[in-house]
Amino acid sequence: MNDSFIPPQPGSRYSISGGNLRISQLNKEEDAGIYQCLASNSFGTILSREASLHIAYLEEFKTQRRSPVSVREGQGVVLLCGPPAHMGELTFSWIFNEYPSFVKQDTRRFVSQKTGNLYIAKVEPSDVGNYTCVVTNTVTQSRVQGPPTPLVLRSDGIMGEYEPKIEIQFPDVLAVAKGLTVKLECFALGNPVPSITWRRPDGVPFPRKVDVNKSTGVLEIPYFQQEDAGAFECMAENSRGKNTVKGRLSFYAPPHLVEKPQDVQKAIDESLLWECKASAKPKPSYRWLKNGEPLESFEDRIQVVNGALSISSLTLSDTGMYQCIAENRHGRVFANAELRVIAVAPDFSNSVLKAQTLARQGGDVLIECRPRMSPRGMISWRKGKEALRESHRVSVLDNGSLRISNITKLDAGLYTCVARNQFGVASSAGTLVVKEPTIITSKATQLDVTVGESVVIPCQVSRDPTLDVRFTWFFNEQLINFGSHGGYFEKVGGASAGDIMIRNIQLRHAGRYTCAVQTKVDSASIATDVVVRGPPDPPLDIKVDEVTETTSFVSWSPGPDNHSPVFAYNIQIRSPFSLGWQAAKTVPASLGGQQLSARVVELSPWVEYEFRVLATNSVGTGEPSKPSQKIRTKDTLPRTTPARVSGGGGSRSELVITWEPVPEELQCGPGFGYVVAFRPLGGQSWMQAAVTSPDASRYIFKNESIPPFSPFHVKVGVYNNKGEGPFGSVTTIYSAEEEPSRAPSRVRAKSLSASEVEVSWKPLPWSTSRTRIMGYEVRTTQLNVMRTVGNRTSAVIRGLDPSSTYYIKLKAYNSAGVGPDSAVVNVTTKRPPPSQSPVKVMWNATDSKLILKWDHVKALENESEVMGYKVMYKQSRQSRPSVVETNSTSLELSLPVDEDYIIQIKPVSEGGEGSSSKQITIPRIAGLNLYCPQIRQSLQSPGVDMPSCLFERRS
Repeated sequence: MNDSFIPPQPGSRYSISGGNLRISQLNKEEDAGIYQCLASNSFGTILSREASLHIAYLEEFKTQRRSPVSVREGQGVVLLCGPPAHMGELTFSWIFNEYPSFVKQDTRRFVSQKTGNLYIAKVEPSDVGNYTCVVTNTVTQSRVQGPPTPLVLRSDGIMGEYEPKIEIQFPDVLAVAKGLTVKLECFALGNPVPSITWRRPDGVPFPRKVDVNKSTGVLEIPYFQQEDAGAFECMAENSRGKNTVKGRLSFYAPPHLVEKPQDVQKAIDESLLWECKASAKPKPSYRWLKNGEPLESFEDRIQVVNGALSISSLTLSDTGMYQCIAENRHGRVFANAELRVIAVAPDFSNSVLKAQTLARQGGDVLIECRPRMSPRGMISWRKGKEALRESHRVSVLDNGSLRISNITKLDAGLYTCVARNQFGVASSAGTLVVKEPTIITSKATQLDVTVGESVVIPCQVSRDPTLDVRFTWFFNEQLINFGSHGGYFEKVGGASAGDIMIRNIQLRHAGRYTCAVQTKVDSASIATDVVVRGPPDPPLDIKVDEVTETTSFVSWSPGPDNHSPVFAYNIQIRSPFSLGWQAAKTVPASLGGQQLSARVVELSPWVEYEFRVLATNSVGTGEPSKPSQKIRTKDTLPRTTPARVSGGGGSRSELVITWEPVPEELQCGPGFGYVVAFRPLGGQSWMQAAVTSPDASRYIFKNESIPPFSPFHVKVGVYNNKGEGPFGSVTTIYSAEEEPSRAPSRVRAKSLSASEVEVSWKPLPWSTSRTRIMGYEVRTTQLNVMRTVGNRTSAVIRGLDPSSTYYIKLKAYNSAGVGPDSAVVNVTTKRPPPSQSPVKVMWNATDSKLILKWDHVKALENESEVMGYKVMYKQSRQSRPSVVETNSTSLELSLPVDEDYIIQIKPVSEGGEGSSSKQITIPRIAGLNLYCPQIRQSLQSPGVDMPSCLFERRS
């Protein structure tokens, strides 16, 4: 650090503005160094932290020529850079022959950013040429080039293979600051070209943040931390051998303050303790400055221990600016604080006694007296005009405050605190008012209630009538917020009562309720224990064992009875086949409050069950227990046979037998299936077949010898892995019948409209000994198929095209199939109905009639002629219209026209109904004669329903 002060003289290169130092025309010999700023005022002087000024520069290389470097092919070589004088960080690169051809680094060539030298592990013929070192100052961005170094090959042969020789070695110990990025270089010469690897001797892998550049031999560790310190090893290896170098990275951290002294104001003769602590590695040392000068411990009252400064018996001369300096060899930090030592006469301006202090009779009171004075003097008290004498009830504390115990009415009055030191005297006075004590008159008790009831907890008090009282309630030591808790709690007390009501009380409301009463002078509290009786909690530890085909043994532990003894338990069961939980039958049938186990009976074999238990006391039945683990009853022979055994139908020579499958819960075990037995009616021996699927619902026996439509006795039984169960009752089922052998006759067809044709025929006999007729199948040319059901003799085919010829044939069908085709008949559908809708619809209405007129619809050449019209009308509130048919183009309707009506008209022809007119709305017109001439509503001019009309009132 420069030991001289820099005066701000006119014309000097140095100038100071607002504490900032400005240096013009920097000179690296004169101006480089360490600077500190001294700031002074009437309170003292402090030093700034140190500022180090380095002036970056880079001189030119010396111009002398460099001698050629001669090496053999295969030999390694180092070309020296020899950077010129400089200040500031440098970077290095090498030009090969001419700019801008720079040497590219790889596993064979390396440019050290520490020395600037170029290393070639193994020289090849292509390396021959001139090499120029380029040096760049990263601060000034200036760049200089050295003289070229020629590299030539010797002619006395090629270098043989040799083991690696490490040319770049990092230091044995390198200290790295916290948070910096450190780069370690390692490169070796050798033939063949060596490979470079890095490792830690302790075998700990590198963290992810470490970057190992194998091609250049550089290990980079960013954000250096304590855990990154330790030993590192670089190994160079080729086929001829290997070589290693080791080094160590040590961690250091400059000081960082963790505890600083704060500005303080003290009175004369008081003591001062300032703590100053910093974190650093290595540990820091501490020293203190006062007003910029080292603080010397000339007297015992000033001590510095581990950075802490203590001064006892402060004097006015101790006032000033202090600085703690924590430092190690890597840096130093400053912490500033001001000490003011004051000397003043007693002063109550900021700490007058309370004008009025309230106290309760029989209680204690503390009247504080805290005047500002330095040094600390003597404090005395007066009551009224008399000096206050201390006694066993009245005492003056060391800090000057007055304490009075077991207060009586006689203690009321004016009290004055008097403070004095060598600089003066001052006093302050206040009145002590004695109040009656607050007493809770309600007695502590225990309340016993049942869930759902409402209860009032009392809190009555006697108190001084001049004091306001505040009631606060706590439940199990937690404050009750009367705006929450679901509305269960409600205040019901008056001015001298803080009673609360708990409405619809629940089990969770059991506990201790505390009423706290508070006035300005005292407080009191009372606690009430509330016992809530409710239904029992769920039973615990449900266990199921001793499981048989139809029974199991269930046991449990009782849950809390909620202050009402349990007198009954109930067991419920659930299976995949039940609708929720159901009551179980038990032995014993009734389970008393002391019964903690029972046998559940009448279970289904081979069914998975869950069990739960409910407890009941005089209040009610509690929540059910958690379900037990699922258990499966043991299997046994099946006992339930299929229901609704039936059958019939099918193909020729088949006996079809059907049934309703037995539900899974009644199958009694695994491997469930069916045994189907059947014999011809009147036969003696049964034929049997096994159906292995439990979900099967039919069996088909096929044999060419089975006569059509012949009766069989059939019964279906059950079995599982335990064996065969019973058969069901015997029922009679007919074998498959023959398909019809004859075709319907006298088939006729006639067209009903443009899209409908009616087909009629003479039916076949309904039933014979070998077959039955179920209905008829009607087919058209387009393969449209329609089936009738029952013994019908006609059918209407719809959805046909107009003016089209169709060929139609019939055949009878039954469960066995269809019979032969009938003779084919043909029919042609009628021409389509008119495509034009009625237009020029006019209406005339009175209060009892509606007269409609419209233009005749003329059919097109390919359409059916109009035979008449359908008029549809309805009131606007109705959903279904009424229909009137007419052969003319007008119609008179006898309607009371006191409602809105909606009218539509469509033409009718033998081809069917034509296009409808648009809806016409006729408004309510009771009492008026309305005539609307020339209403034009047509497809060509769609628009409003009602043009303008003339309205006339009829006489």
